[in-house]
Amino acid sequence: MEVRIQSIHFDASEQLQSFIQRKALKLERFHDDIKVVEVQLKVVKPESAENKEAGIKMIVPNGEFYASKVCDSFEQSVDEALEALEKQLVKHKEKLRNK
Repeated sequence: MEVRIQSIHFDASEQLQSFIQRKALKLERFHDDIKVVEVQLKVVKPESAENKEAGIKMIVPNGEFYASKVCDSFEQSVDEALEALEKQLVKHKEKLRNK
């Protein structure tokens, strides 16, 4: 599985990048054949409190999943977006099983 991290208009710290790598690798518990996980980080409106957005696109064979969350910190927004992707993966697997 390849994890691509893109930070828009700022440089993501090494600590944040390793956090994202660790969290993204946990997705493999839900699907064996994840090809790519693309993470886009950007600061929305700097004057508001919740302004850290994480958009995560995950590519698997026969499918593509996307989740985007805006929170106080990048860590929190990545966590919440990955939780949403986990739910999507579980639903996808259930659909495949029922066919």
